[in-house]
Amino acid sequence: MRIIGLTGGIGSGKSTVAKIFEVLGIPVYYADTAAKNIMETDPQLVSQIRDYFGGNAYDDQGKLNRKYIANIVFHDQEQLDVLNSLVHPATIRDSERWAKEQNAPYVLKEAALLFESESFHHTDKVITVFAPEVLRIHRVMQRDGVSRNDVYARMYKQMDENIKKKLADYVIYNDEQQAVIPQVLAIHEQLLKG
Repeated sequence: MRIIGLTGGIGSGKSTVAKIFEVLGIPVYYADTAAKNIMETDPQLVSQIRDYFGGNAYDDQGKLNRKYIANIVFHDQEQLDVLNSLVHPATIRDSERWAKEQNAPYVLKEAALLFESESFHHTDKVITVFAPEVLRIHRVMQRDGVSRNDVYARMYKQMDENIKKKLADYVIYNDEQQAVIPQVLAIHEQLLKG
């Protein structure tokens, strides 16, 4: 099964693009959502997180203590790197298992940190969704009800959009100047051809 990576910075519209591909019948693996799930369901990953972050990492029902983990990792880049080094390989394994179960010409793996996590190495092609920074900031402020500084803090943790454009096989411009659906359809047709 061919796995096509789908990425883009915060507020770029990658989730919207993913939904368009779903309408076309292409299964989408949402890596961020899956990661949250497997942090509680993958026995190997649960064990690794518990071993590294301690018994308070999970409650008595086996639910991840997200507040506890967040307090550790979001104030210490080294700790965040450790958490990512545990979660990313487990997510890659899960996405590859999931992809084998799908019946489609190809599947999409939607991940904000596709390049940063090195998981793009496990894809056949990569699509990045690009939007100008000013537009992305506005969208995230509206969507999440956060300040401009909060958005900048999140953007700072992601790779520069221009680098993503250079690394990607396809770029979808979601800049409110170009229609997104025709761009998705054109890429879909190319991917169907192999």
